[in-house]
Amino acid sequence: MTPASCFERAVAEAAARLGPARLRTLAGRIAEGWLRSAIPSSLPAPGFAEVAEAVLAAQEAEGIPDGEAVAYLRGVADGHAQHAGAIRVDSVWSGPSTHPVPVRATAQVLADVVGEATHELLLMTYSATPYDPLIDALNAAVRRGVSVMAVVETLQGAGSALGGAEPAEAFASVAGIELWHWPVGRRAEKGAKMHAKLAVADRRVLLVSSANLTQSGVARNIEAGLLVRGGTAPLRAAEHIAELRVRGVLERLR
Repeated sequence: MTPASCFERAVAEAAARLGPARLRTLAGRIAEGWLRSAIPSSLPAPGFAEVAEAVLAAQEAEGIPDGEAVAYLRGVADGHAQHAGAIRVDSVWSGPSTHPVPVRATAQVLADVVGEATHELLLMTYSATPYDPLIDALNAAVRRGVSVMAVVETLQGAGSALGGAEPAEAFASVAGIELWHWPVGRRAEKGAKMHAKLAVADRRVLLVSSANLTQSGVARNIEAGLLVRGGTAPLRAAEHIAELRVRGVLERLR
């Protein structure tokens, strides 16, 4: 294999999207001699089939023996697990700053998270209004091939708590973004709200905040949040959102 081989790139993508445990599962399927056509559908996990097909196709294209492919997959899984174990958590604030206690600003952290995404970006917000720095960052992400999805509340879902334009309208100028919502008819409790505010980049960086995706939320109000790098929290957040979509709890906005 060359240092920048197609197979290595496919495995790196698989590690980022699946995590080490599922990468080891893929290695195990190959080691056990499963039929190539059966491996992608052998694990009902979001994204597994797609990345497994890419890895297997790259392996076949480069003529890499199964033993070598399995060893490489397991090595990458072990390295990814060790790296993921190094968890870093930073506090993030909107509003006034204080010189004696330096903290990271929500607006800048949000822009950084969006800017870091290479293949997947997930957003959730209760309220949203057009915020030019965020819109510019999202458009740039789409242009570089990132899959961008936002889950928003609706005026119907918020009841009298939100006014003005639909939160989804804040993203109208982002071509290619997928917009999702929690239909009122699927909410078990009357008055339940889609109140989550977070951003997940490539299932490895997670920003959870009290700030909505508005100018007030990310810059003017006093809002607090946490930026998590490493560990399982970013992956689990992305997987939970994916499951809510698969189970029909969330629905695509048309």
